[in-house]
Amino acid sequence: MNAIDARVEAALSAALGHPVQITSRRALGGGCINEAARIETDAGPYFVKSNGTPGALFSAEAAGLTAMRASGTSLAIPEVIAHEDPRPGAAGFLVTTYLEPGRRDGDFDEALGRGLAELHAATRDTFGFERDTYCGTTVQPNPSVVRWVDFYRAHRIGHQLRLGVRAGVYDSSEAKRVERAMARFDDLLDDDHAPALIHGDLWSGNLHADGARPALIDPAVAYAHPEMELGMMTLFGGFSRRTYDAYEEVRPLEGWRERNPLYQLYHVMNHALLFGGGYVGQAMSIVGRYA
Repeated sequence: MNAIDARVEAALSAALGHPVQITSRRALGGGCINEAARIETDAGPYFVKSNGTPGALFSAEAAGLTAMRASGTSLAIPEVIAHEDPRPGAAGFLVTTYLEPGRRDGDFDEALGRGLAELHAATRDTFGFERDTYCGTTVQPNPSVVRWVDFYRAHRIGHQLRLGVRAGVYDSSEAKRVERAMARFDDLLDDDHAPALIHGDLWSGNLHADGARPALIDPAVAYAHPEMELGMMTLFGGFSRRTYDAYEEVRPLEGWRERNPLYQLYHVMNHALLFGGGYVGQAMSIVGRYA
């Protein structure tokens, strides 16, 4: 047994209130940040991910999953059983219920759209979240802010710009172009929606089928404008028109497609920060429409 499994056994035993023993482990693919596995225990199967990079990745993810489960959405959200953040010399882990794989057929796409609308119906008075979260390995600051435009400008695009300049992703000319676009956000962005709980990193790889029910994993949550969810969804595709139509039957978002590139920009800038390459040019192409 490896060191992680011994600690996972101890954490599961403490969480469930009785001794738990891992009987087998099967590695799962699909992630580029964490190692993932299905473990079989004498208390049933669980999903475990682990990471050795020090930080608060798993406590942030646990808070996000817990908030989504409490939202009232009909989407399947895994339940957090135990977690420990990585620290120097010791990898961290997150243990959740295991989602049995299913098929995306029937009204799966429509159920996803309705479930997202239900998730976004969970609101509060200010934008942000109870703690900072992560999009990939990038910290997302989530202070409490009253106006959406102020939050998005300072704590999403402005934050990405600061990180990118520090990392040498953008030169001074490119940074000034981003700043000019940010200065126009008051005119470009809709500021009329209540802060809505969003998944925050919803691409097709973070959508699963739990039996016949759509399920979401790996969140980057915040209370944000609901249109921000659609930025990531449209960036890489993988979601059908039926999903968007079902969403808008519950929560109409007039004119969202015109603003959508500005929400794609956040995720393109994050990819530029993490992976470089063509994402820098893609980010500047979006900025060029507004600055």
